[in-house]
Amino acid sequence: MLTLTFAQLEHWISLFLWPFCRFSGLLLIAPVLSHSSLPRQIKLGLALIFTVVISPLLPPLPDVPLFSWASFGIIVEQLLIGAAIGLVMQVIFAAIQAAGEFIGLQMGLAFATFFSPDSGANTMILSRLLYVFAMLMFLAIDGHLILLEVLARSFIMLPIGTIGMNADAFDLIARFGAVVFSAGILLALPVFGALLIVNLTLGILNRSAPQLTVFSIGFPMSLTLGLVLLMVLMTELGTYMQRMFHVGLDMVEKVLVTL
Repeated sequence: MLTLTFAQLEHWISLFLWPFCRFSGLLLIAPVLSHSSLPRQIKLGLALIFTVVISPLLPPLPDVPLFSWASFGIIVEQLLIGAAIGLVMQVIFAAIQAAGEFIGLQMGLAFATFFSPDSGANTMILSRLLYVFAMLMFLAIDGHLILLEVLARSFIMLPIGTIGMNADAFDLIARFGAVVFSAGILLALPVFGALLIVNLTLGILNRSAPQLTVFSIGFPMSLTLGLVLLMVLMTELGTYMQRMFHVGLDMVEKVLVTL
C-alpha cells in the first residue's frame, strides 16, 4: 500500500509552487504575455505548463518548510524576479508608445484618442498604432519565446532560495526607465523635427501675413506632411524596433547578473 507523509507532500508542492510563482510574475507584466485580451485562466494554465516542464531540470531546492515565513519570502522573491524580467521589456514598449505620443502631439492629433482596455486609459491613435506594430514585430522575432528562455535560464543564475536579492538591480531598472524618453524622442525625431520646422515657419508667415491663419492652413499642412513622413518612417521602423528589443534583452541579462 502506498503511503504518503505530510513531509513528502510538502516537498512536492514546493517543487512546483516556487517556480510557478516566478513564471506568474513574468506573465503578470511581460509584453504580449500579460495582455488583457488573454484570459487569466489561460495565463495560469501557461504558467502551470511551464512549471511542469522546467521543474525536473531545477537545481536542488532549499530545505524550507512550505508553511513558514521563509517560504513566504521565497514566494515574494520569485514573483519579483519574474516581474523584473517582464518590466524591463515593458519599458521598451512604453518608449515606442511615447514616440507615438510625441508625433501625434506635433501633428495635431492630440484629440484622436480612444479608450484602451489593456491600459485602462485613453490612448492616442498613433501611440496605439506603433504599439500594435511593436507587438507584431516582437512576435515575429519570437521575443515571447526568448523571454521564456531567459526566465528558464534564470533558475541556473538565480537558484530558488539559495541567494539573496541585490537591491542594486532595482535601481538599474529604475534608471533604465530613462529609455522611455530617450528612445522615444529618437524614434519620433525625424517626424517631430520636420513638423516643428513647419510650425515655426507657419508662425512666422502668420505674423507677416495675418490672412494665412494657422487653423486654415497650418493644421492640414501639418497633418498631410506628418502622414507622408510616417510613411517614410515605416521603412526603417522594423530595424529600429529590433534594435530596441535587443537593448531590452541585454538589460534583462544585466538585471539577472546584478540580482
